[in-house]
Order: sequence, then C-alpha cells, then structure tokens
Amino acid sequence: MVQYMMTRLDTSFAALSDATRRGVLEQLGRADASISDLAEKFDMTLTGMKKHVGVLEQAGLVTTKKVGRVRTCQLGPRRLEEETAWLERYRRRWDERFDELEKVVEELTRKEQSDERKKRK
Repeated sequence: MVQYMMTRLDTSFAALSDATRRGVLEQLGRADASISDLAEKFDMTLTGMKKHVGVLEQAGLVTTKKVGRVRTCQLGPRRLEEETAWLERYRRRWDERFDELEKVVEELTRKEQSDERKKRK
C-alpha cells in the first residue's frame, strides 16, 4: 500500500513538475479542449501536446475522449488529496520548525536588549 502511494505521488509530482502541463490543467479547469486547441494555445506541435496530455492522463489528472478525429481533454477524476496530505505534513513540520526558530530569535533579542541595558548603567 505504501509503495503504491509513493508511486502514485511520484507520478503526480512528475506530471505537475512541468509548467506546460500545469498550464494545461489550468486551461482544462476553465473548459474542456481538444488536443489541437491546447497545442495551438501553448504554441506547440500536436505530437508534443499529445505527450504532455499522455503524462497527465497516466497520472489520472486528465481524461480524453475521441469522437471522430477529435480527441477532447477534460480534467480527470483525481483530486490530488493524497498529494495535498503529503504536502500538508511537510508544511506543518516546517511551520513547527519556524515557530521554534522564532522563539529562539525572540529569546536572543530579549537577552541582547537586556545586556545593552546593563552596559548603559
């Protein structure tokens, strides 16, 4: 189960690592589009866009449907819940670390101010 989740995370993050693929997801969030429309919008060849859509489709982020000669893309069923949970765990850890660092900085600042007051006397 853990191995499956990590493979799924790897696939999702790999799909999201490319700016064009993130742009495609953003575009499909507004409206379904054909691969031709997406290729034109992103100034890319059909072959290049098909590859990008294939990566997104493999990750479950996009689905395609072919009607005649037109392949239409739409957002897939994945809601990135596992990915969000993974990111949230690390965000919480970093927040905790920064909170601790802030306490140390505040303590050092107080000590420094106290030492300065003592030197003035």
